[in-house]
Amino acid sequence: MAKFLYPPLLIKFLSLLLLSSTCTSATNYSINCGSGSIVSLNDGRTFAGDENSGYFSTGNGGSISNDSGLPVDTSPLYQTARIFRQPSPYELTITDNGTYLVRLHFYAFSSKGTNLSGALFSVSTSKFLLLSNFSVKNTSHLPVIKEFLLTINEEKLRIYFIPTTETSFAFLNALEVLILPQDFIKDEYAVAVPPIGTGNGTFHGLLSHAFQTLYRIDVGQNTNISNDPFWRDWVGDDPYLLPGSSARNCAFYSGKLNHAPGATVVQDMTPDLVYRTCKEVSIDSSVASNYSYITWRFNVRKKTNHLVRLHFCDTISKSPGTLKFDLYIYTKFSQLVNSSEVNGATLAAPFFADYVIESDDSGYINFSIVPNNDSEMKKAFLNGVEIMEFLTNTRMNLGHLGHPSKHLVLVIGLPVGCVVLISLLIILFLFVLRRKKAKPVVALVLKDDVPPGGGRPHSLITETTVNSFPVPSLNLKLKMSFSEIQAATRDFDTELLIGEGGFGKVYKGTLPTGMKVAVKRSDSSHGQGLPEFQTEVMVLSKIRHRHLVSLIGYCYEGSEMILVYEFMEKGTLREQLYTWKENSNTASVPPRLTWKQRLEICIGAAKGLHYLHTGSDWGIIHGDVKSTNILLDEHYVAKVADFGLSRSGPPNTDHCRTGLIGSFGYLDPEYVRTLQLTDKSDVYSFGVVLLEILCARPPIVNSTRREEINLAEWGMFWLKKGEIEKIIDPSLAGQINPHSLRKFGEISEQCLKVEGANRPTMLDVHWDLEYALRLQQTPVPREPYEDSRTDVSSNFVMSLGYNSFPREDDSVHIADDAHSGLKFLSSQSIMMVPDNLHNQHI
Repeated sequence: MAKFLYPPLLIKFLSLLLLSSTCTSATNYSINCGSGSIVSLNDGRTFAGDENSGYFSTGNGGSISNDSGLPVDTSPLYQTARIFRQPSPYELTITDNGTYLVRLHFYAFSSKGTNLSGALFSVSTSKFLLLSNFSVKNTSHLPVIKEFLLTINEEKLRIYFIPTTETSFAFLNALEVLILPQDFIKDEYAVAVPPIGTGNGTFHGLLSHAFQTLYRIDVGQNTNISNDPFWRDWVGDDPYLLPGSSARNCAFYSGKLNHAPGATVVQDMTPDLVYRTCKEVSIDSSVASNYSYITWRFNVRKKTNHLVRLHFCDTISKSPGTLKFDLYIYTKFSQLVNSSEVNGATLAAPFFADYVIESDDSGYINFSIVPNNDSEMKKAFLNGVEIMEFLTNTRMNLGHLGHPSKHLVLVIGLPVGCVVLISLLIILFLFVLRRKKAKPVVALVLKDDVPPGGGRPHSLITETTVNSFPVPSLNLKLKMSFSEIQAATRDFDTELLIGEGGFGKVYKGTLPTGMKVAVKRSDSSHGQGLPEFQTEVMVLSKIRHRHLVSLIGYCYEGSEMILVYEFMEKGTLREQLYTWKENSNTASVPPRLTWKQRLEICIGAAKGLHYLHTGSDWGIIHGDVKSTNILLDEHYVAKVADFGLSRSGPPNTDHCRTGLIGSFGYLDPEYVRTLQLTDKSDVYSFGVVLLEILCARPPIVNSTRREEINLAEWGMFWLKKGEIEKIIDPSLAGQINPHSLRKFGEISEQCLKVEGANRPTMLDVHWDLEYALRLQQTPVPREPYEDSRTDVSSNFVMSLGYNSFPREDDSVHIADDAHSGLKFLSSQSIMMVPDNLHNQHI
């Protein structure tokens, strides 16, 4: 290809004219490195030569030109390069502070015995290391382009090119520095995905960081986008889809995009084509091969922070508010995406959401979208993905330019390290001193369903209170007066009594607005009090989730401690499964839950528990997962309740529990052995609930057959035999797809592993339950490696020796072994304990 030749004076004039225009309106640079020529590209960009320019400095670099010729389709921008054999900067004048896109172009050609593919170097600014030990192997005959986002608040931007060794060198073919729209990155705009995060779930200080662009994906597009306002490349998403996904491209949207007023960032930074294309997935039971989620996987560096921007534009809904879906990132985070909450009642309105994510040890970041069961339209979609890696701060002293072996010194933070060490020693000393002063007082507190005639309930907690528990500073927005609650419950009319639990009695009430509520009034004879009251209010006033019971208000006046919740029409899960049998005659038996309903209830409860475990910095452990703490609304939507025993945050020496909490029959054996409560303890309890749902029997029953007494042991016995169908609820006969049952059994078995480390997370449980539901809804061909057991949907073998189950016994004894100092449980006598719950239990 012929070289571009211009008269020297004309070149000089055009270069100065170009740089004058770009520097007066905004600080934008497009530089053709190692040349005095101007290069104009077909996409409208014009690059000025960097030789003899008074608007920026090129340091000690020399120029090199390609003398071997370029492939026909290669841009003329890569005919020349600036080459650096010792550390040297480009120095650019910055007149407008803000966020900049910095783009470096590399093309390794050969010239006069110098092969640029042999270069090995680093690139850095005074604050951030952009590239480390970088080289370009031009095997594909395509340029290598690196993009970075920098926030610049100084008059000069210096980009240093630093050869790694004495014999290596650095080079650059072209440089672009383009200012981005204001607020393209906001300090508190990103959602912090656990384990990163702050108390309110946002990441602070984004503008103090720099980023390298790794991926820019136009989801649903098969060809690259060429109309980006800043000449950025967008590629299709198909190479990043996980195998097995049946995602489909959305129909191209040719209508008008309704950009929100003032949404210049979205409109000016993202091509419309990104929002006119997408991938979607839907739940359609009539399609046998349908899948209900899409997952993309991107290769990244391990244990590194990333800024991720996801783009959405609802062009598939028929009317606003009919479509919402779930977004999952790894197994750490889930979020409901509802475009109507962002853009009101406007369809085809583009928006994006930013997330800060730390990659794990897998070397991948996974994103998934899943149709939401509560959505009117059972669909999910995604329009675009951008992934940017956080850059590390430079530790190089760039004040002197020379050979790196002599002039680039690593700054070792010795003074800072000494300060940190001394601080740690002081903290350790204070901690030991405080532990010596504190004299724990151990008390037993029992919790669960109250037996007839009052008395203490039949679950156990060992509570250690270091100091007297102060009255908490509660959320005043939720505070209600005692007179308001009296009016709502007709002064606690016994006709409105709907349940009784470890905290006290539960009444149905009606607020002046007409809203139905459940009112839980503390009763000191029930063994629980201020600690549980405080925990319940503090937890529920901070969290909101569609699968967690909402706290409407509370009252704390004198000796009255009252909690007011949303009313759950269908009561507890346990009532719907089996406790109605004891108090119902044959003429008033409520309808039994179908297998599909039970799976949906499991999925909802799993979502709620997953949110508890991951929705805050430290996570929340429920501590008492059981079927009476899973409530159902009028549509049988499951919501987890009763957070009086929940734990959140790091250990607190002023108020720490050192013994057992929870309900007998649901207790994690590892937790009983170690007294260490973890989120995997909730997983074990949920595994018991899964068996309870499958078998419709209590976790503990009175039986002459010892192996039947404990549901977890009974279920594991049949699961390991591969014959779980023999103990399922008889009312489910003929309903369950055998593949769905097999998957459900696998989930239960995984949850009930003896060692917590071997159990799945609640997100894993949720995903597997979704799959079990899909197997139930759609016929799935049997794979060659699967067994050929009898189809349980048509021929259940019922070996359960009873149709009405004895009531559970939560009564246990706790004792101290004076010799070993260990606590142990004894259940030598199993009592028949009536369950006096009615329609509501919280």
